[in-house]
Amino acid sequence: MRPISTEPIVDEHNSRHAEPDYRFTLANERTFLAWQRTSLGLLAAAVAVVQFLPELGVPGLRHGLGAAVGALAMLTTGAGLRRWHQVDRAMRRDLPLPRATAPAYLAAGLLVISAVTVTLAVAANAGPR
Repeated sequence: MRPISTEPIVDEHNSRHAEPDYRFTLANERTFLAWQRTSLGLLAAAVAVVQFLPELGVPGLRHGLGAAVGALAMLTTGAGLRRWHQVDRAMRRDLPLPRATAPAYLAAGLLVISAVTVTLAVAANAGPR
């Protein structure tokens, strides 16, 4: 295993910072990739809602739900990139890690969309047979 250099380097803004331990940098990259996998899963869910959810009582509602899940997928991708950048910057400048707020927004968005989707799906299947 090679020794880890703690020599300060100069970034593009001419402020000195130390190169972080590579293990932390790689952990940050893995976390970024987890955000991207979550986004891809949401995108697949958006397609599934539009393609496989039965037609609901309100015209266009199924497509609206799919669009909401798709929008959440896009926001998740952006949040993952922003978080990766914030953590990388904090590690390189030896600052405390920034507080993560995106998971709360993602959870709230998923909770609302899931509740609406499940309620509408059950209501659509509970009608007269």
